[in-house]
Amino acid sequence: QVQLVESGGGQVHVGGSLRLSCTASGRTFGTGAMAWFRQAPGKDRDFVAAISWSGGNMYYADSVKGRFTISIDNAKNTGYLQMDSLKPEDTAVYICAADPYFPTSPEPSEYEYWGQGTQVTVSS
Repeated sequence: QVQLVESGGGQVHVGGSLRLSCTASGRTFGTGAMAWFRQAPGKDRDFVAAISWSGGNMYYADSVKGRFTISIDNAKNTGYLQMDSLKPEDTAVYICAADPYFPTSPEPSEYEYWGQGTQVTVSS
């Protein structure tokens, strides 16, 4: 089993920044991927960004390209999501996910392990 714990959420004003962390414990793996999804009240869980466990491949949703940066520190089993130029529409619960095989699509069903999520609120 793999446990994922997120941290770093909070409330910021428009244009502000936050950095989310996701630490994996338990049976961690050297391949596969870690990703971030987000879910606003009453809406579907949407893909935000993903990174291969090696850090060599990164993918972003169009809505966050150029504003968010995903990274990973293998020594700490921790992934990060740096969020800059935040907008009110970025408000959501941000949820970390991981899978031992690099998913072929950004669908939530592709990921086996999930964290509990951390709230991000962007106020105008």
